[in-house]
Amino acid sequence: MKNISYIIIATFLLTSCHSKSQSTNNENEIQNLKPVQVEAIDGLERAYFASGCFWCVEAIYESVKGVKESISGYSGGHTQKPTYEASNTGRTGHAEAVEILYDPKIVSFATLVDVYFGSQNPTQINGQGPDQGSQYRSIVFYQNDEQKEIIQEKKSILSKKLNKRIAAEVLPFQKFWKGEPYHQDYEKRNPGNPYIQGVSIPRLKRFQNKFPELIKEKH
Repeated sequence: MKNISYIIIATFLLTSCHSKSQSTNNENEIQNLKPVQVEAIDGLERAYFASGCFWCVEAIYESVKGVKESISGYSGGHTQKPTYEASNTGRTGHAEAVEILYDPKIVSFATLVDVYFGSQNPTQINGQGPDQGSQYRSIVFYQNDEQKEIIQEKKSILSKKLNKRIAAEVLPFQKFWKGEPYHQDYEKRNPGNPYIQGVSIPRLKRFQNKFPELIKEKH
């Protein structure tokens, strides 16, 4: 369960080294794999990102023009059919991720990458805000060489601009596992949740204030 009071220090100290080592080994293995290209359906293409809590990231992307839907789930790991409880151990290799269904005629993949880097702390390793651990690490997934070049170029420019190392992994997409039903549209359906009030909504508002030109008009 998300906890606005942050992760208990003792638990983090006991598990972080193991999780970091496992996630590094997993990343090295995935880097050598050929990316999987996901076919467009009804003109909608798909993109995959991990950036901390998927409740937060889902809401951010769903506020962007051209995004039809954002789905919470898991990706980047080595186990089959991951669950929320299993991913939270940090031992599956998976990170909380989102699948973005978008209209490329309205919003480009490059813009979605801008949204990605612009809606997080790009230098935070293994987490975002209070959510810490390899399951909350930042990953940008690519499905072809063109997407890989776009991601790497934007990551390099941002690194030079900040004069800091950018934490996001750049990995070939393999498979997305849809999360449990209660995670979908969580922020929208649970506006009074303390985590949503204290972490998700402020993060969404910071993004929207930073990129007002990308936000859908309210009807």
